[in-house]
Amino acid sequence: CMKMEIPVKQLSAISLLIATAAAVRVGMNWVALAMIPFYGVVIKIGLSETLAFTSGFVFGPIQGFITGALIIIISDLFTWAGPWTPFIAAIIGLLGVCGGVLRHFKGNPSVALLAITAVTLTLMSEILQNIWFAWFFNMPIIAVLIMGVHSIVMAVINNTVLFTVVAPRIIKVLQEWVMPKSVN
Repeated sequence: CMKMEIPVKQLSAISLLIATAAAVRVGMNWVALAMIPFYGVVIKIGLSETLAFTSGFVFGPIQGFITGALIIIISDLFTWAGPWTPFIAAIIGLLGVCGGVLRHFKGNPSVALLAITAVTLTLMSEILQNIWFAWFFNMPIIAVLIMGVHSIVMAVINNTVLFTVVAPRIIKVLQEWVMPKSVN
């Protein structure tokens, strides 16, 4: 039996990341609904992927997965929960795992590496989501990918900006304020 203890500061920070991303996701969904012609563009503006990745990078892959999954589950409870929710939650959780893995190999990534990571993870996430959509609605995958090109491009741009501008600042704050200080 594996026992995992998360210090209170870390649990509080993870909860704050989840609440922030869920609130932004719900808010952006409401804005997107008011702007139906631009729904696919507006809905891609959010912090879900960035904060899941950041949580994984700072606290570890398990915490990153939990952060990403709970962002989706909680926000979907206030918007459009459906059969896609567990799948999307797992995908965004996977981005949190990737943050933890990256930290293991590169403790202080450059902006260029964060940009490459953002593009790679966003494409992986968007393609997996589109594959699920095609499977669930029994549509050809290529048709779904073509229909979603604009949305995919917006997600890549959004996440690249957030991963390179916002994520490093959040990582620094979390590492300074939340992570235990090493004993010299």
